[in-house]
Amino acid sequence: MPSHRMGRITEDVKRELTAILRKVKDPRVQGLISIVGVDVTSDLSYCTVYISAMEGMDRAKEAVKGLKSASGFIRHELGERLPLRKVPQLLFRPTDSIERGANIERILNDLKEEQRGEDAP
Repeated sequence: MPSHRMGRITEDVKRELTAILRKVKDPRVQGLISIVGVDVTSDLSYCTVYISAMEGMDRAKEAVKGLKSASGFIRHELGERLPLRKVPQLLFRPTDSIERGANIERILNDLKEEQRGEDAP
């Protein structure tokens, strides 16, 4: 499969999964969780979905447990929304990228404040 087609399929899967997550009723999935990345194998048999939560890695792990239990519903919805011959099996993985990004932003803001303090007379 050409790489531009796989990129388009990956983006479509990510967009639709984001919309489907809003419909999941499991309380472990509710809250500030987001899909950070999606990797689809070239034969469309597996799709790894990277989940991050604003509250940290423990919250992302809880969300992954809820998503695993709802994976049948999510896969069915994905199959109805996308015109794919084969709907990939969904593998959910937690990641702390949102927390890491917020930490980097905090460090940069602290450095800016220090620099402003040194520049002031």
